[in-house]
Amino acid sequence: MKSDHRLSDVLHVLLHMAHQSGPVTSAGLAKVLRTNPAVVRRTMAGLREHGYVRSGKGHGGGWTLSCDLSEVTMRNIYVALGSPTLFAIGNRSDAPDCLVEKAVNARLDRTVRAAEDLLVDRLGAITLADLAADLPTSGRRPGALDDASLHGGAV
Repeated sequence: MKSDHRLSDVLHVLLHMAHQSGPVTSAGLAKVLRTNPAVVRRTMAGLREHGYVRSGKGHGGGWTLSCDLSEVTMRNIYVALGSPTLFAIGNRSDAPDCLVEKAVNARLDRTVRAAEDLLVDRLGAITLADLAADLPTSGRRPGALDDASLHGGAV
């Protein structure tokens, strides 16, 4: 099963944007994420609806942060992305009248929900400022979206 990395992607670009002195284009963000600018625009539009970013059109336009990193949590971004599925674990449904299948599915549902609740709670305890604080401070040039020092030498 393919991993859903939208949360990681968005956190990645938001931290890059925090180091920018001006707007960043969808094409610039797409380059960092190695994706298509249309995908970036669609994703960023959802963040704009929640007030985390703003966009400007025309020459000198692009995306900018419109939030305080210390007030936005990983959970906020997760919710802004539509609360994507966290776990790929699912239930059998081959024999819906089977008492064993019903018991397994009920217990598995409760366990997965509890794990999801715990993870979402933990995401709520980490702000974007906390993530930014985890970045090394030496050898970094603020304002350079594709700065190799932020990408461990690989851009």
